[in-house]
Amino acid sequence: MKEHTNRRQVLKNIAAGTLAFSGLSSLTAMAAEGSSKKNKLKGNINHSACRWCYQNIPLEELCAAAKKIGLVGIDLLGPSEWGTVQQYNLISTMCYHGGKTSLTEGFNNKKFHDQLVHDYTETIPLMVKAGYKNIICFSGSRMGIDDETGWKNCVEGLKRIMSLAEKNGITVQMELLNSKVDHKDYQCNKTTWGVELCKRLGSPNFKLLYDIYHMQIDEGDVIRTIRNNFQYLGHFHTGGVPGRHEINESQELYYPAIMKAIHDLGYTGYVAQEFIPTSPDNKGKLDALKRAVHICDI
Repeated sequence: MKEHTNRRQVLKNIAAGTLAFSGLSSLTAMAAEGSSKKNKLKGNINHSACRWCYQNIPLEELCAAAKKIGLVGIDLLGPSEWGTVQQYNLISTMCYHGGKTSLTEGFNNKKFHDQLVHDYTETIPLMVKAGYKNIICFSGSRMGIDDETGWKNCVEGLKRIMSLAEKNGITVQMELLNSKVDHKDYQCNKTTWGVELCKRLGSPNFKLLYDIYHMQIDEGDVIRTIRNNFQYLGHFHTGGVPGRHEINESQELYYPAIMKAIHDLGYTGYVAQEFIPTSPDNKGKLDALKRAVHICDI
């Protein structure tokens, strides 16, 4: 599907723009005057949104809208984009490394380890300087790799960066993606696979990015799964099923109940909207984002 190609391309573009990043100071610029007064959110959920879903909207415009809606930050930004969100007193709620690999080329394959280690060891110090705490990672596609080999390879590769992450208070988060519809052959496609990796790696700074949309497709039973594995989950993404569009009454997931379950567990991290708006114009896309945030604002 076109949107999935877009996400991969956007992540590649993020990597390409990293060379423009030369260092950031602490959060500085003030948000738009009066925006905080317009924030009517309840404060139980820390809301964010994934940049790639709004790639046709200039980042400055997205940040201004996000601030008015009440978001605390933007997900999946590379170092070259952090300065922009800082101008709006937002943060990068989930960072993306500035390297050359994509979500199909992950830690389950040893041939990508050297490049991945380079990418993460280069990006983590920039995160420390900017004050950011979360960075995404991927298992990669199977490419014929069985589960046991995938776990062993992931542990071997991730151990090369986890000491740096632990030392600096950075949480590395592997995203759970479905392999039924969107990411055929992706290895970390079930919560059980990701949890087993967490156990084998044994680091408190390694968690799973639980994508509600993806896991509804590949395994379902979302609320029970979240409750049973909460200690291993560090971040959440949303999306409507089927179609990955608005999280309203047109789809099968009831997000208020999911958000309540997450909140009741004591979750204090971020929930990022990752649906693809169906509106053809930017105002409609941003209106859809606002509605989704309020749906999740229990």
